[in-house]
Amino acid sequence: MQHITDAVVDATITPVEAQAVLDDAFARFGRGEAAMQTRVRTDAGGVKLSTLGAVIPGQGVVGAKVYTTIAGQFTFVILLFSSDDGRALASFDAGAITRLRTAACSVIAARHLARADAQVMALYGAGVQGRMHAVQMAGAFPLREIRVSDPYAPAGLAEELQALCGVPVRMATPEAAVEGADIVVTASRSATPLFRGEQLAEGAFVAAIGSSLPHTRELDDTALRRAARIAVEWKPQTLLEAGDLVLAAPGLVTEERLVELGELVTGRKPGRQDAREITLYKSVGVGLEDAALAGLVWQRLQRAVA
Repeated sequence: MQHITDAVVDATITPVEAQAVLDDAFARFGRGEAAMQTRVRTDAGGVKLSTLGAVIPGQGVVGAKVYTTIAGQFTFVILLFSSDDGRALASFDAGAITRLRTAACSVIAARHLARADAQVMALYGAGVQGRMHAVQMAGAFPLREIRVSDPYAPAGLAEELQALCGVPVRMATPEAAVEGADIVVTASRSATPLFRGEQLAEGAFVAAIGSSLPHTRELDDTALRRAARIAVEWKPQTLLEAGDLVLAAPGLVTEERLVELGELVTGRKPGRQDAREITLYKSVGVGLEDAALAGLVWQRLQRAVA
């Protein structure tokens, strides 16, 4: 069984290719042609083991992601199997896949929920996930400015991110970052809301991706209340894990405003309906994403040696 490193993943597929295979995976899931396992966490003495997975016959793969969390640091591995004969195909160092797939799904959600003419992006948290979100959003929308709010950002972060995105980047306070922003990405580890919901501009799209823990939240109740539509990857997992939704006041997260990504990409439920709507996407990360992306990498590598 082959082991595939993060460096190989980065050299094999592009963000645009990741977006395409994930769009297909969620479409299959939305049509009932794929299935997922919810995340299971096991904790002893501060050492945590987490597992999640998916079966995607239409893409030929079955996958499981297994990872540890120790002192807030993650180590990911993905195991990939064939859905045709069940044989083990490969293992992956899944840091690169996790980074790619999270931002790719935010872009998929944004294509249905953000305004196509979005020009200003606010980014809260410029770590690995935040930077990849800036890169992929800059590739998908006609951004003219990215504002970064991150108290832990290293010197030169704005210049580095500007070179990666090809868009002017400037550091900003939490209040200034969100002012008039068309796309807002929260990629922090904050346990409390990063800005006041009333600060969101009309027509804004928010991708909240920083946490999958039920006791932390990046968005306040006002942001949720103002959202015309709240998209999630998969309700059974998100409604257990997403503190932004779990901690919301009763009645804020209503069934009529809640939509799964699979429903958006298949057209079963509508995306943005009005240029003035505020829309929201809350991501926790699901096994479908890891299996689909690992499968794409595996298939590309097999073609390369054929």
